[in-house]
Formats: sequence, structure tokens, C-alpha cells
Amino acid sequence: MTAATRALPSPRRSLRGWMQAADVRWAYVALLVALLPLFGQSFHYVKLLKPAWALSKAFPLLSLPLCLILFAGRRPEGSRQMVVTILWLVLVPTFISLFTFQQTFFIALASQLKLLPLLYIFSLLGLLRWLRPTLREIAAAFLICAVVTFVLLLAIWRLAPQSAYAEHYVAGDSPLLSADARGNRIRMPMYFGLIGILYAWRRFTARWQPRWFAAWGAGFAMVFGLVRMRTFVLGLTLMAAINGFLAAGPRLRLLMLALIPFALAALFSVPFMASIFSTDKAFAFDVRYISTMKAIGFLGTDPFRWIFGVGTISPIDPAGLMTYFNHFFFLGDITWMGIIFEYGIIGALLIAAVPLRGVLLMDSARRLHDTPFLAALRDYLVYSLLISEMLPMTLAPGEITSIMAIALYARELPKAGGRRR
Repeated sequence: MTAATRALPSPRRSLRGWMQAADVRWAYVALLVALLPLFGQSFHYVKLLKPAWALSKAFPLLSLPLCLILFAGRRPEGSRQMVVTILWLVLVPTFISLFTFQQTFFIALASQLKLLPLLYIFSLLGLLRWLRPTLREIAAAFLICAVVTFVLLLAIWRLAPQSAYAEHYVAGDSPLLSADARGNRIRMPMYFGLIGILYAWRRFTARWQPRWFAAWGAGFAMVFGLVRMRTFVLGLTLMAAINGFLAAGPRLRLLMLALIPFALAALFSVPFMASIFSTDKAFAFDVRYISTMKAIGFLGTDPFRWIFGVGTISPIDPAGLMTYFNHFFFLGDITWMGIIFEYGIIGALLIAAVPLRGVLLMDSARRLHDTPFLAALRDYLVYSLLISEMLPMTLAPGEITSIMAIALYARELPKAGGRRR
């Protein structure tokens, strides 16, 4: 063996040296990688993985003891707002639905279990106070989850045969692989993937480095070509335009304004994106329109119903909303109208106030630790508000409250703890 050969580090030594140079405790990162997908509700609608799906459904209650850790420290900011929000959204519609749809108390209460992930603001904050990870370790866990998301997405795309894509499925069901008017789609849980894309864009606009634009472009292309969810594509496009405009200089801003019409034309020239404006039955416009009209008609002219809502029928009740209205009736499809139907205007305002409080908390955290990671988490909160007319926040509230928990934790760290990643 020559001296030059002996001088070359082995891949194993290089990896070990890189891990040591990263200045993170990898055992803590591994634990966060295992738990964060549960807090982010990554498996909440993936019925294909029964054990993970069942664990995700039970996790709000299983993680509840972590809230006890908060009693040992100071009260988190915004905790009163969250307690009032949770109690109102869970109890008020439950009692109202007893009279509206003649359900028993426990069956009516079961329809509000979807809101229990709101508790993650307390349980995840308790976990973080217990473990005391650095922001660098939390960021590493999030970015590892993002990379794993895209690796799995590519693997499924390459390995799944065409026969695995479901062309016909029960209304209200969302199979992982489907083939419809938009083409082949992979309904991959994209919470961490989207945050990874937002993070790459933040790194790009910070110093305009091409490698971060390439990372953003690769992630966006996979969402655009494989996931094919219009909400994701439109939300990411809006966030890229907003943050790019804010980070650009005067001349570049003028150029961006001039290019906006051409960018919009290119985006909506793609058939599945143009279907946002389609009234074709293939894109379920008629279902959403009829559901909206039936919801408005049911609320009628009674101000009590508009202010407090009418509740809903529990999914465990065989006579669900579809039977009651003699139509495919899904409150999630009609977004804010569905929220007002179930929770009333008061409930809708309480729900909208949650991510707004999250933005304020994250702004406060960023004054101590101005990192691209915290900026990306803030972007996700803004993104959630922007797309809320297409994807209701009640579907996965744990995504928002988990970010709020991280913001609260970051505010408790000394300023030196906010090292850039």
C-alpha cells in the first residue's frame, strides 16, 4: 500500500467524521425522526399501513402525559387561547349535534376526535422541554424526514406497477396510489417534504446559491409530477413568489412582476392545474357545488346555526351525512363552508386564529434565532392559511400545532442556541 493510498480516508471514517463535525447528538435526532411523523400526522390517513395508522389515531391520547412536564416550568404563551379553542371546538358542536342530528353524546363526541391533535402544542412542547434538543438537532430531524419522504416517493414511483394505481374507489376514500383525470397520482404524506422545499427556497433566497435552487426545483418537480396535488403546487408557487419578491432587490422585483403573467400562463397551461377552474364532473366540481348549496340551505336563515354551527354526524354512525342529505356530502370538500356548517362562525374564527398565533410566536422566536429552518416553519404556517380554501386546516391540525410547539421551545432557548443550519 502506497503512502498516497494510506492517506485516503475510508468512506466509513469520512461518514463518522462528518457526523461528528455536524455537532448534533444523533441519538436525539434519531428519536425525533421516529416521533415527529406522529406529531405531524404523517400516517393519519394512510390506511394501507394499519399499525402506523392506528398508532397515529391514538397518539394524541398516548402522548398526553407529556403535557404534565409543562407544569414544572412557566406557562406557554398562547396556552389559554389553545385551551379555550380545544374545549369550544370539541364540546360545543358535540352538544349541538345531539339536537340537530339526534345522536348520543359519545357518538357525537367521536366526530370531534379529529381535533385532538391540537393538543400537540402541549405534548410536543413537553417532549422538547424534557429532551432539551438544540434547534440544529430539531432541524436535522425535520430535514432527514424530508429526504426520506422524497426517497420513498421516488421508490414508489419506480417500483409500483400500473395495476397498483386504483382507478375506482369508494367516495371519500383516498388510496395511496390512484389514477384519475389528473393521471397517476401518489398521495404521499408531504408535511416534511413541503417544509424541506420551503427550507431550500429560504436558503436560496438568503444568498442566491444555485445549488439550493436546484434542491428546491427537484422537490417541486417531484410534487408537480408525482403527487399532482393542485393545492401543494399552488401553495408552493405562491410562497416562492412571496419570499422571492421580499428577498429580491428593486430591479429583480421589477423583472419578477413582468414575468408573473407568463409564469401563471405556464402553470395553468398544465391540464391538471387548469382543472382548478373546471366545472367538469371528472374533477368533482358538481359534488362540491351541490354540497355547498345543501349546507347553506340547511343553515337557512337561523342566525344561531350560522354563529354556532350545527355539528356533524359521527363517522361511526352508519347513517352518515351522505345518507342524511341523500348526496355525497363531505364537509372537508367545501373547506370554510364546511367549517362554518360544523362549528359556526365563532368556531371558524377560532380555527383561523390558531395559525395566526403560530405566525406571531414564530416571529418572536426568529428575533432570537433567525435561522432558515425557523423561517421555513413560519412559511408553512402562512402556506396553510393561503391554501385553507382548498385544504381545510381541520384535516391535520397537528401539523400546525407541532410548529407552534417548536416556536414556543425556540423562544425558551438562549440566543446562542440558534446556530444556523
